[in-house]
Amino acid sequence: MGRENISSYIIQSQEEEIKRIALELHEGVGQSLYSVFNGLQFIEAGLEQPHLKNYLKEMSHIMEKTIQEIRILSVELHPPTLMTLGLLQALKSYAKLYTSTFGIEVVIGSEGQEQFISESSSITIFRVCQEALSNIAKYADTSNAYISFQWSKESLHMVIKDDGKGFDLGAKRSYGLEAMKERMFLTGGECVISSKIGEGTSIEISLPLS
Repeated sequence: MGRENISSYIIQSQEEEIKRIALELHEGVGQSLYSVFNGLQFIEAGLEQPHLKNYLKEMSHIMEKTIQEIRILSVELHPPTLMTLGLLQALKSYAKLYTSTFGIEVVIGSEGQEQFISESSSITIFRVCQEALSNIAKYADTSNAYISFQWSKESLHMVIKDDGKGFDLGAKRSYGLEAMKERMFLTGGECVISSKIGEGTSIEISLPLS
């Protein structure tokens, strides 16, 4: 088995495990916590002692926050809309979650007719966008990010960019950036990263569709 096949196999195995964990978080742990949350609210409604009522209300708030955090984690691990509604809608949903978490507005534009993309390719592009947005939140020092889709029957071209601080590509090797390039290479696509200090960063990805 060659290097490319080994890398592809490892990534596929990781994604299958991530999908399993995400499903368990959402349908297992999340649903159990929601049942406990409903039980706490039921008990709170029947209590008459103010101090116990306030205590249970506080516990309910903590439980509600925990349920929301698990839902967010589940979506980050494996978005349920990716294969049901497609890559574009999955990224729009994720962008809302990202904005509420980091306060960075993500503007998404799309030109052309959205095409079918295999599950493995959709996951690859989604992971690249996740990594790019994560880097923007960590390093860019900006309040805006932009994702553009250009669809044709033959290919998908995307740009993820920001107008933040930028960085020197030659200063140090980044595992995250290398992983983005490797993922796109293994799925038959390409990832080109450019950045200038003071002018922001741009990540261009392309994927043949035919």
